[in-house]
Amino acid sequence: MTTTSSAPRRSAAWSRVFDTATRLFYAEGVHAVGVDRIIAEAGVAKATFYHHFPSKDDLVRAYITDQSMRQRGIADMPGSATPREALLAAFERMCTFGSAPSYRGCPFINAAAEYPDPAHPVRRAIDEHREWCRGLFRDLLAADGHPDPDRTARTLMLLRDGLAVGFDLDDPAAVRAAVDEAITRLLDAPTRPPEPVGS
Repeated sequence: MTTTSSAPRRSAAWSRVFDTATRLFYAEGVHAVGVDRIIAEAGVAKATFYHHFPSKDDLVRAYITDQSMRQRGIADMPGSATPREALLAAFERMCTFGSAPSYRGCPFINAAAEYPDPAHPVRRAIDEHREWCRGLFRDLLAADGHPDPDRTARTLMLLRDGLAVGFDLDDPAAVRAAVDEAITRLLDAPTRPPEPVGS
């Protein structure tokens, strides 16, 4: 199904501002990049910027939402693929992205560090992405017949967060090998029932 007809139409000026901000936010951080610099590098007037984005936080939220939409196909596979294969493909794609020379960390983790208030609209956009990702893992695990998809999805989120930081700080080859081993062990491990209360 195509959604082209319902997608908002963006002006050339909107796209210049947004594309410039996306490049700078990811490379240098959100708070390090001021509105005046975005305006100058995008080649637009200040009034044009504020016409499209009433505040910088509106632009940052749009950036986070766009990053989330770009990841929505991370587990897409041919129709013959199993849910387990789709999960493995999602982590392989994350590893490929993380090991690229242009990698500067996870855009969601990076932005969250700059917006500590969980009630802030930018943090809420980050939370929405994380809930989508957790739900994707849970649904694939359930479709694969996993006995505890909720708890295992939470563990996969921790693995996802770990690889996002690890690729930024450690040897990419070592991180990729560790991720491959961890996800295989996690998917193959028997699930223990929760301990009884008061045990």
